[in-house]
Amino acid sequence: MEAVVGLLLMLLGVSHGVETYCDGRQNGTQCYGALGGTVVLQLMDNASEISRYQCNGTFRINNLSWTDGGEYKLVIFGSDGQVSEQRTLQLAIQGVETYCDGRQDGAQCYGALGGTVVLQLMDNASGIFRYTWSRTTTKIVSGRKNMIMFNEIENRSFFTPSDGTFRINNPSWTDGGEYKLEIFDSDGKISEQRTLQLTIQAPVSSVLLVSECLSQGEMRVSCSSEGGDSPQYSWTLDGRTLTDAELFSGNTETNSITLKQKVSGRLVCSVRNQVSNVSEEKTISTCGFIHINCTLTNGTHISKWVFAANNTLCQPTTTPTSTVGKTTGITVSINPCTKTHPPIKI
Repeated sequence: MEAVVGLLLMLLGVSHGVETYCDGRQNGTQCYGALGGTVVLQLMDNASEISRYQCNGTFRINNLSWTDGGEYKLVIFGSDGQVSEQRTLQLAIQGVETYCDGRQDGAQCYGALGGTVVLQLMDNASGIFRYTWSRTTTKIVSGRKNMIMFNEIENRSFFTPSDGTFRINNPSWTDGGEYKLEIFDSDGKISEQRTLQLTIQAPVSSVLLVSECLSQGEMRVSCSSEGGDSPQYSWTLDGRTLTDAELFSGNTETNSITLKQKVSGRLVCSVRNQVSNVSEEKTISTCGFIHINCTLTNGTHISKWVFAANNTLCQPTTTPTSTVGKTTGITVSINPCTKTHPPIKI
């Protein structure tokens, strides 16, 4: 029976971040996707028999955002227009989770914007008489032993006294700053205090490599990233760091490099910051240039890179001469890319 499909999943983009897969062929499936990444949803076994689709039954959503989360419904109609099958799936978008040990005074911690940050504030709070954790003059958490007395951001955070960790979900820029932990004894006096600095960064979501050939056969390659605060770049060729002999200009810590004429292979650009690391690869070949180095018969010396397909310089020549009496004279010119040779008489 001929069928058509109605499918309300229409956000498409370009991303090379984290990719997840979910089998959504069962009704009510729970699926997960990474913020800024890609999710591949298996919606059916095969859509080739459905007139409007020619595919393997999967649907890919790139560059996921929070608004992509929610309930989706697949509806398949028969040729008579009646619903022959329908099912739903729930898609949840998850951010990057980072961990930081804040048990040392002055610890520097990082959290991903929109993700989750887990801060280790102490070993165990169950034996502590009273404690508070504050940012500047604002008290965030206070408790006694295993009892949480106050949590300013309880709608998106959770403190676990048994292991001393504090989890903040969906951190924003305003969550960054200096925090102070104060531990009090039974007399109400401070027995210990320490600070940590929390910095919130937007994670790198995707990387794009673009290459172009220059006039002398060099190749300029640019690495652009989407999202990401304070990005740091690194390059490899065939799994190893690029050498100075392969770089015409730039270095492996910049977002744009120029490669020498003979360089080819699998080029990878990695972009990272304190909360993410994303890479993109591209197989590159030379721009088709060759290096010529010769002296022409008129004495002109040529040494340069030229496009091989259009090269007319430094070509070997053979010039026949006329027959005089019983002697045949042939002048042989050796390849002018090396040297000339005096005529040989036969």
